[in-house]
Amino acid sequence: MFESLQERLGSILNGLTGRGALSDADVAAALREVRRALLEADVALDVVRSFTDRVREKAVGAAVLKSIKPGQMVVKIVHDELVEMLGTEGQSIDLNAVAPVIIMMVGLQGSGKTTTSAKIAKRLTDRQNRKVLMASLDTRRPAAQEQLRQLGEQVKVTTLPVVAGQTPVEIARRAVQAGKLGGYDVVILDTAGRTHIDEPLMVEMADIRKVSSPHEILLVADSLTGQDAVNLAKSFDERVGITGLILTRMDGDGRGGAALSMRAVTGKPVKLIGTGEKMDALEEFHPKRIADRILGMGDIVSLVEKAAENIDAEQAAAMAKKMQSGKFDLDDLAGQLRQMQSMGGMGGIMGMMPGMGKMKDQIAAAGLDDKMFKQQLAIISSMTKAERGNPDLLKHSRKQRIAKGSGTDAAAINKLLKMHRQMADMMKAMGGKGKGGGIMRGMMGGLANKMGLGGMAGGMPDLSSMDPKQLEALKKQAEAAGLGGGLPRGLPGMGGGGLPGLPGGMKLPGLPGGGGFVPKGGKK
Repeated sequence: MFESLQERLGSILNGLTGRGALSDADVAAALREVRRALLEADVALDVVRSFTDRVREKAVGAAVLKSIKPGQMVVKIVHDELVEMLGTEGQSIDLNAVAPVIIMMVGLQGSGKTTTSAKIAKRLTDRQNRKVLMASLDTRRPAAQEQLRQLGEQVKVTTLPVVAGQTPVEIARRAVQAGKLGGYDVVILDTAGRTHIDEPLMVEMADIRKVSSPHEILLVADSLTGQDAVNLAKSFDERVGITGLILTRMDGDGRGGAALSMRAVTGKPVKLIGTGEKMDALEEFHPKRIADRILGMGDIVSLVEKAAENIDAEQAAAMAKKMQSGKFDLDDLAGQLRQMQSMGGMGGIMGMMPGMGKMKDQIAAAGLDDKMFKQQLAIISSMTKAERGNPDLLKHSRKQRIAKGSGTDAAAINKLLKMHRQMADMMKAMGGKGKGGGIMRGMMGGLANKMGLGGMAGGMPDLSSMDPKQLEALKKQAEAAGLGGGLPRGLPGMGGGGLPGLPGGMKLPGLPGGGGFVPKGGKK
């Protein structure tokens, strides 16, 4: 979502960090570029003006002039102001009310209200063990109520039975009553939308609010709509009174301006973001982490959280034990590829690693994308059990058969086997050192070698062979060090300086170059 903005701001700020001293003219020139970059990203003009004024006020102060590296101090000021614009602290859906807690979903047609309602219901059911009832109040859009019912079945959440001829207000009243009588913790009201804001829509929303007394009114907005989303938020907030925002399609290729503008314009927090079409593709919005990603600092805390959600502890322990004995076959490789896919694929993982935004050209040239994962899984699936267990069996005739079965060629098979050998060698070398080495580091090492970046994985934490306690410890260490919202030293070129106390003495991700991360206390 923020790729173009990340590139623009990264190049502007890197120009500042390379200088020993800054003049007022240097800061002014950089802020003109920052202003242009934000406007091109579709951030609201008033928000851009306020942002650059605050940065300028702090950037020309004594603290910058007296600091050892003024350029990096300006980068820190930009980072802190981005966080402030996005909302300082993340806020989740507030369920602190008498049950059933009523959540009213509002927004324009096509913004993703119905799908997001089901995603929230699944999230509350799976993560917080809440009993949830969903009700569709959309009587205009054909099959809208049937869509919610089918999504309810998919996520195993009850939906209110449809009664033909009822108005949205009557359905809302019946849903609240059913929630009380059925002992539900949460009732989600999926309201109707329009293609544009009109008076009948606002009257209907106000009437529904009156009869249901919702604890949360969440505006669902498509993050690709740019400035229209900001106007939408203003209108709904003035007429209905929203309590929070949910931005959908944050995995798209939009410019990201809506995400940066809506909170600043309405003063209401972005509570959740939709990151894909699957029912679990919903994440909490963490302003510090988003600011880190925009400035190319990575997001280690979110990476660890994804690992904790997607890695099977027993499977990881068995894999680590097998690896320590020096064994790593193609079945194991396939398992690791699937695990990386579940964590967001190559793009998702690389996007959370500091400095990777500057290496997109190298990654693209090496063909490191999710298509490569799918191709390699197809190749492995076309092998026999004996071939997966012993790749040395793969001679010319076998490769021809596998190539036909997977729709590839011998060259693709040879690349896979070469990468497997590199990973196996790296894992064998690491495995003898205990839990400090491991599966994901070997994966990243093999991929780094393919890119010609042999040292990249040296600082990669082995997330896949940690148990839940170790993952939680790593997350706390990263947060304590400011890696969920701190400032890395040495933009660009971050080194792999590790943090003490990580399981097995692991380092956090580092790339070739100098520097290293500076924890919040200021010491490397």
